[in-house]
Amino acid sequence: MNDDAFWALMDELSRRPGDRDERLEWLAGELRRRPAADSVAFQVRLERACEAADTRALWRAADLITGGCSDDGFHYFTLWLVGQGRKTYESVVADPDALADVPEVRALVGRHQEEWDDDAWPEWEELEYVAQDVYDELTGQEDDEGEEFHAAVDDILDAEEPDADGERGGDDDRLDGDDEAGESGGWSGGGGAPAGPRGPAGGRTSLPRLTGLFPAGRSV
Repeated sequence: MNDDAFWALMDELSRRPGDRDERLEWLAGELRRRPAADSVAFQVRLERACEAADTRALWRAADLITGGCSDDGFHYFTLWLVGQGRKTYESVVADPDALADVPEVRALVGRHQEEWDDDAWPEWEELEYVAQDVYDELTGQEDDEGEEFHAAVDDILDAEEPDADGERGGDDDRLDGDDEAGESGGWSGGGGAPAGPRGPAGGRTSLPRLTGLFPAGRSV
């Protein structure tokens, strides 16, 4: 599974009808039709995408929208963002204020959080678990609590950690034989994952339009 295949799934997921549970079941069905290794590759790319969105500027944007964002809540927010598809994801990572143009965000403006239903929240924790569930089903590992799956994901992520010279230690062939180093994607440019929300800001730090929609200190 290369970047384009991953984002094709995310783009279709963002367009699917039905509630989130129905859309995730569709995604699980798509992964079931592929080799188990594709579920591992999917998870690696999902985690990379979330890491690339892990910036102070985007955390501030999520905090404005939700009226207070915990570390876990921010991670679930980045999962939701990936689930909006490639165009929205890349636009928002480059400029978090672009969230002001996302229809799902605009639908929350002026509404108290008590009025937000589960599918309206800009968080999607359940997206984290789809690939593991499918992998366990395909490999008969339902009883190992995801140990084999996470070990396979960690092996790839660890192998790709930059070494002292800034070079990744792994080989993209471990994900897909057709991948090439430097292939375009939300996370693949710029030499390594950005700093987290308490590190240097990524993207633009000014959020004038989003602040106008979700004023700091509003009642939530």
